[in-house]
Amino acid sequence: MEFSYKIDELISILGESNVEGSTNNKITGIASLKNAGSCDISFLGNMKYSKDVSNCKATVLLLPLNFEGQPKDNQVYIRISSPSYALTLICGHIEKHNLKKYSPGIHPTAVVDNSVIIDKTAYIGPLCVIEEGTKIGANTYLDAQIYIGKNVEIGDDCRLSAHVNISSYNKIGNRVHLHAGVVIGSDGYGYEFIDGKHFKSPQIGKVVVEDDVEIGANTTIDRARFSETRIGQGTKIDNLVQIAHNVVIGKNCLIVSQTGISGSSILEDNIIIGGQAGIAGHITIGEGSKIGGQSGVTNNIPSKSYVNGTPACSHYKSQKIISLSRRLPDLFKRVKILEEFSSEAD
Repeated sequence: MEFSYKIDELISILGESNVEGSTNNKITGIASLKNAGSCDISFLGNMKYSKDVSNCKATVLLLPLNFEGQPKDNQVYIRISSPSYALTLICGHIEKHNLKKYSPGIHPTAVVDNSVIIDKTAYIGPLCVIEEGTKIGANTYLDAQIYIGKNVEIGDDCRLSAHVNISSYNKIGNRVHLHAGVVIGSDGYGYEFIDGKHFKSPQIGKVVVEDDVEIGANTTIDRARFSETRIGQGTKIDNLVQIAHNVVIGKNCLIVSQTGISGSSILEDNIIIGGQAGIAGHITIGEGSKIGGQSGVTNNIPSKSYVNGTPACSHYKSQKIISLSRRLPDLFKRVKILEEFSSEAD
């Protein structure tokens, strides 16, 4: 994305901070400490990289408040409580000013049922299809080729990227961002095995996505068999995640890519799940727990647990098992020698 900032513009974005040094350069790029050059901004988000600061060629460096050192000529140090969050604020400012500008309204190629209620400040992009009874809130933006089913509610300030599919009767809160290819309300996976055949169980519930949720590209969230599948306020879901029917996810959870969550499981608030984890059905994961990448969770997890492995167990126990498993080849050699010795003794 293109951008250009003077130093005083950056300071106004960041708010309270300690500034040392001066420059006339405009900031036009962002780079790591090692790769930054003139007119770049860089940051120290992890103290293990602090040795790279003195040699960094960036014009502006975002540093912790207690960082010791002085800027070079034509260089500025901005000391701030959280350099990583400071960079987040700057990137957010850049993104906002680079977003596609649009005028509220409905693109002439969109197909919108006459019963649909669309706020006058919303935008409906090319080739969108919106079925009867749907409501779309203020300042909500629908990119191209989006399908919205019947009686869907979409709140204010939402952003739906291209090829999002929201099936009928689902509800999306305010300030929700759905990335490209997200499917909300696909059929839950449920069958009854009767007389040697699989009979599909109709999925007649809905999905509720609460406020301030972000859902990554090509993630699918199944409608409930009955009642609802729910995604709690402030939860952030990565790309390529599968969430099954009747799952309830609490507030402010982080779910990393390729995770699969089976039906009717409950994730309480503030849970973090690493990539490629699998969660069995009908279990509860307690508030504040962490689940390591590629873990397989098959039983309830108490609050504030940290688990790894398959089947998942405490992080400490998992690391011990991994450490011991690496010694197995040597152990088998020793057993073989003992067996040979025992055979000779006989």
